Amino acid sequence: MTPTRPWDVLCVGDVVTDTAIELIQDANTITYEGADGPWLAMRSGAKLPFAGHQTFDAAGNASNAAVACTRLGLRAALATDVGKDDTGRRITERLREHGVDTDLVHVHPEQQTNHHFVLRHGAERTILVRHHDFAYRWTAPSASGAPRWVYFSSLSEHAAAYQDEIADWLGAHPEVRLVFQPGTLQVRSGVGPLRAVYRRSEVVVMNREEAVTVTGGDHADVHDLLARLHAVGPAKVVITDGPDGAYASDGDEHLWMPTYPDPAPPVERTGAGDAFAATLAAALIRGESWRDALRWAPVNSMNVVQHVGGQAGLLPLAELEARLARAPDSYEPVPF
Repeated sequence: MTPTRPWDVLCVGDVVTDTAIELIQDANTITYEGADGPWLAMRSGAKLPFAGHQTFDAAGNASNAAVACTRLGLRAALATDVGKDDTGRRITERLREHGVDTDLVHVHPEQQTNHHFVLRHGAERTILVRHHDFAYRWTAPSASGAPRWVYFSSLSEHAAAYQDEIADWLGAHPEVRLVFQPGTLQVRSGVGPLRAVYRRSEVVVMNREEAVTVTGGDHADVHDLLARLHAVGPAKVVITDGPDGAYASDGDEHLWMPTYPDPAPPVERTGAGDAFAATLAAALIRGESWRDALRWAPVNSMNVVQHVGGQAGLLPLAELEARLARAPDSYEPVPF
């Protein structure tokens, strides 16, 4: 279908319902440091009490981005796939409640909708995921209804042909600008299957560990990671690094952007990266400069981690601007 007027941004990627289960931190459920980072451990065969659970419909990278963009005053749509079940119906209704256009939500009568389980252990989370094997198809907007920007993110391992269709369409529409925030499976697949997407991207956003996986670069050398990502095509690159801020390059200079000051310790970190990437994109779509877009992004990321779930903390435009006005003088991107 073609919108009555072009969307500011069309977000593309899988949508899920998340059920977040809050684990009790005791002797039966622990975290420990392994050689490759922290691990979550639970006693096998036990019946473990949990503190509570919440269900979040319309989650996922691209959906979180669409909601973030609508709250920042943009006209956003989501191209995604759901099953013909109660979960898919709730997701579609929730997207509409957030003001996201659902014309390109494809409903598959014989399929179930993606449902993930988030194990919360303090502020950290471990996610149990399963992506259903949808018969993905790209429904291209007409030339008169093409979005100004596309925000492309996480898809399942079954979507290779679909990704090629999207890349072909983007190649035929050079006027449409592209932000690429690769999801976990896209990161694992490396550059090869997505080379056309990387080359076509105006902005690519990923975290430091993902940049190492994608480029094969040195985790300790951020300059090299930025250069390696530029080498596969994007004009602008951002590498997020959790509480240590973010690193960015527009091809001319390398900048470090600090985090926005947290008002309290994080409640839960789900969606922090999505909030950062989507807010950066929204700022650029709204016509903000590269440096100002870097200032926008950590504000939403900070507020998201003060809530459970990836969308409750997403700020409307007026509140984000108010937070920026209260930022300390040191809250600026600086060369590094």
